[in-house]
Amino acid sequence: MNLSDITALLLVGGLGMRLRSVVSDRPKSLASIGDRPFLALLLDQLVDAGIERTVLCTGYMDQHISHVFGESYRDMKLQYSHETTPLGTGGALRYANHLIESETVLVMNGDSFCEFDPLSFWRWHQQHPDAGSIILTEVCDCRRFGRVKTDNDNRILHFDEKTFMEVGPGWVNAGVYLLPTDWIDAIEADKQISLERDLFPHWLHHGMFGYYSQGLFIDIGTPQSYRKAEEILSHVYVEQH
Repeated sequence: MNLSDITALLLVGGLGMRLRSVVSDRPKSLASIGDRPFLALLLDQLVDAGIERTVLCTGYMDQHISHVFGESYRDMKLQYSHETTPLGTGGALRYANHLIESETVLVMNGDSFCEFDPLSFWRWHQQHPDAGSIILTEVCDCRRFGRVKTDNDNRILHFDEKTFMEVGPGWVNAGVYLLPTDWIDAIEADKQISLERDLFPHWLHHGMFGYYSQGLFIDIGTPQSYRKAEEILSHVYVEQH
């Protein structure tokens, strides 16, 4: 199986409560970066990597997303999995599993941008194709994200909860994953489940590995981080497309 053959899933169903003071008329994935929606930057990454099919896991104000992007983006086919009640990041994946057409899925959070090489990530994942792979990125303050610890073979040992952390740098979950489809099939259906809090700790015994990335990472979850993303990404990435 090649990277172009896998189904990509984008998690864009969040309520975006912390961002409402600056983005209130649309879902946060459509927040403007320059003159383009943030989601377009993520779709560009997938198209440029050769991905041919992406499922958008939508929820809050989903009609805005389908109105902007329709059934395709550049040469990539788009499909929609709309949850009528909030199911969390894990529940959203389970709800969309009938649209997955590959044994491995590439999952990306819809409110963060991680600069990475999808082909290199895919090739690295082939060292342990039956396990899960997570891109890790280094930040100056882990408190918003929670720290991820690995052993010398990059196997993830545990996830440190952000609630109990002290100020300091570290490696965190960048919101980009390669996961076996049968793991998603096994998620309990129609239940609100967090991928990060409920499923990842449970999946550690199946084998999860961290792929260390030095690329740019930025999220738009708060007004402060959104302003920073708009400043950086509008100059670096929007002008390239």
